[in-house]
Amino acid sequence: MAFDGITVAALTKELQDKLTDGRINKISQPEPDELIFTIKTRQGSQKLYMSASASLPLVYLTEDNKPAPMTAPNFCMLLRKHIGSGRIVKIEQPGLERIIHFEIEHYNELGDLCSKILTVELMGKHSNIIFREGDMIIDSIKHISAYISSVREVLPGREYFVPLTNEKANPLEIDKCTFFETVYSQNQPLSKALYMGLTGFSPVMAEELCTRATIDSATFANTLSDIEKEHFYRQFENLIDDIKKGEFDSNIIYDNGEPIEFAAVSFALYGNNEAKRFESISTLLESYYAEKNVITRIRQKSADLRRIVQTALDRNYKKLQLQEKQLKDTDKRDKYRIYGELINAYGYGLEDGAASFEAFNYYTNENIVIPLDKDLTIRENSVKYFDKYNKLKRTFEALSGLIEETKSEIEHLESVLTSLEIALKEEDLVQIKSELVEFGYIKKHGGAQGKKEKVTSKPFHYISSDGYHMYVGKNNYQNEELTFNVANGGDWWFHAKGMPGSHVIVKTEGEELPDRTFEEAAKLAAYYSKAKGVKKVEVDYTERKNVKKANGGKPGFVIYHTNYSMIIEPDISEIEVCN
Repeated sequence: MAFDGITVAALTKELQDKLTDGRINKISQPEPDELIFTIKTRQGSQKLYMSASASLPLVYLTEDNKPAPMTAPNFCMLLRKHIGSGRIVKIEQPGLERIIHFEIEHYNELGDLCSKILTVELMGKHSNIIFREGDMIIDSIKHISAYISSVREVLPGREYFVPLTNEKANPLEIDKCTFFETVYSQNQPLSKALYMGLTGFSPVMAEELCTRATIDSATFANTLSDIEKEHFYRQFENLIDDIKKGEFDSNIIYDNGEPIEFAAVSFALYGNNEAKRFESISTLLESYYAEKNVITRIRQKSADLRRIVQTALDRNYKKLQLQEKQLKDTDKRDKYRIYGELINAYGYGLEDGAASFEAFNYYTNENIVIPLDKDLTIRENSVKYFDKYNKLKRTFEALSGLIEETKSEIEHLESVLTSLEIALKEEDLVQIKSELVEFGYIKKHGGAQGKKEKVTSKPFHYISSDGYHMYVGKNNYQNEELTFNVANGGDWWFHAKGMPGSHVIVKTEGEELPDRTFEEAAKLAAYYSKAKGVKKVEVDYTERKNVKKANGGKPGFVIYHTNYSMIIEPDISEIEVCN
């Protein structure tokens, strides 16, 4: 979700409540586009983090700290000089713009009370932190010259102004008549008409308002009926009233445990998804981006492993394609055997030098014409066909074995790729890397041959609605361990049918499992498989005693012949995680 004007409004309200009248105690600049203020308030010390990063502009209160450079950057030194012990007297947001103004009082060198403004603009690649006196810019964390922007220069001595946002209307001040003219006159989808006509609305919030009004967001704004226009406007009014009153509902939306969206208001758009609520927007932002950062970091860390696995997979796909083509060429081997047999059976009366002869094929009860080499005797023709047959037969037998090996290798690599998709933490990659080393996809380096990374990753652990413990392997080694060491013969084993995925074990403790637990375990097996994104997945399940390790099989590869199956949706949002 974009850091939209509504989120900034919630943040501004929180900062007003917690920082107004607070005194700045410390200023640091850990990164070129970041600042951290330590502010003493009546409630205690607060840390205010702000970033003008083009990729992730943020402002929030935090308890964490970041090490500052030994020598403070010039902008940081300037702020320390002017407002190093200043008092925050006002925090405001102009309209619903993605801007926060901090008005700070301080004493100058002569002891006179002065006022400065620190403006944080949270506008994507145009984000900036600007220090000014009145409308005159003293300095900024990013200098923007006329060569970079023809709209506004951000340089010391220039005048500060808020850029016009395409003449958008202010939702906090707009009246009903203007709203109708601004939004309903547009010949484009309603959601787009809303965020293109009003400041502060992101596409997600525009979709949210359409959901609240039960109007399809793709409906063109200028085609709405009078009743729809009135109803939609009432929903808009209700939202704006909540913003004006400072009544926010900070929450993160999850999709099967992964954060996908956040907002400062409750969501109707994601009614079927899990929503986690937070007491403050700062806590929400810190939690959301920390969780997203973990996911991003693990994907970056696993990128090299993915590349190794994908390269090996592509090589094996090509190898399999070539082997299957060569195998198809051996299909005519039986034809040559029959030719040889028929020549021996009927060729005794033929003279040497014949180009062909017709014989009765007792396999098909039909006459066939057999080509002959005129330069060879009848017997030599027979031997020639048997030689061709034997050569193709040997090729067929060799290729059949090679194809099975290639398919097995592909299946193994696809299971490793699925393990990489499941990995949530860096420690989850340790066993996957070890497996790739063991099977020769990663070369062992001389100095590291005797060293093994410590394995701290453990299987996922869930509790069913009926109180049964369910375990999910994160990789092939854990699958093997769960199935053959953790589970006993009477426990139940689940796996997505015919595809790479995790082994799921349900500990029965000698009891008969309820149907609901079977369904929840099957959901886990479906979710932690290659078919995670499919609506319905077929899952096999059986008692652990029916599962055997395949002879010479790779870790986690098993065989079973007695099983049940069910079709299930891979949705685990309602299943309790056991930490």
